[in-house]
Amino acid sequence: MKIDILTLFPDMFTSLNHSILGKARDKNILDINIVDYRKFSGNKHNQVDDYPFGGGQGMVLKPEPIFNAVESLNKTDKTRIILLCPQGERFNQKKAEELSKEDHLIFICGHYEGYDERIREYLVTDELSIGDFILTGGEFAAMTMVDSIARLIPDVLGKEESHKDDSFSTGLLEYPQYTRPKDYKGMLVPDVLTSGHHKNIEKYRMKESLRRTYIRRPDMLENYDLSKEEAKILDEIKKELRN
Repeated sequence: MKIDILTLFPDMFTSLNHSILGKARDKNILDINIVDYRKFSGNKHNQVDDYPFGGGQGMVLKPEPIFNAVESLNKTDKTRIILLCPQGERFNQKKAEELSKEDHLIFICGHYEGYDERIREYLVTDELSIGDFILTGGEFAAMTMVDSIARLIPDVLGKEESHKDDSFSTGLLEYPQYTRPKDYKGMLVPDVLTSGHHKNIEKYRMKESLRRTYIRRPDMLENYDLSKEEAKILDEIKKELRN
């Protein structure tokens, strides 16, 4: 996958050279290109923002640097051009899975008061937000999305199964995880996990995943298609919590 990130602060993205994403880049599974769109301003002062027509507070990002920067990239009709914006569609695991199947993504990180509307109307294919709050710029949102998307690309994590049980990947929150030692200062690992009985372990994990989702994020169950076994287990959980 090729990912281009348009930003005014390219040094912020050095963290993408480390950990799993860094290894993916070293293996040529992932190509991340950071573009300083100030260099595409088209004026001698490298100005990328200006006062809004009609008056108002703050500065607005001009169309020229963004259009020029995107046009300099080797994109195709299938390239997804993503505007990071608090007005955009809420980014979630389902969107990450969708975007991980693409060959080329371009992220546009904004600053100042907002974007010239022509960027939104004539250039981008997607507008995404990571939540109902405001950041100083789109860089942190871009890093979050890139990490979430890239880890789903085949061979990035090493094993395809590595992300399948993650919270939100199955539509439920992930079950509790434990490792050695079994007894840490009197805090014990559930016996079922060390029993070697795989069917019982699977049932335990299903129940705890449902329990955690029901308690912490019951809204997720509204659109989740429960199997007969899951519905039965969820009823058991509700009875246990009432008692």
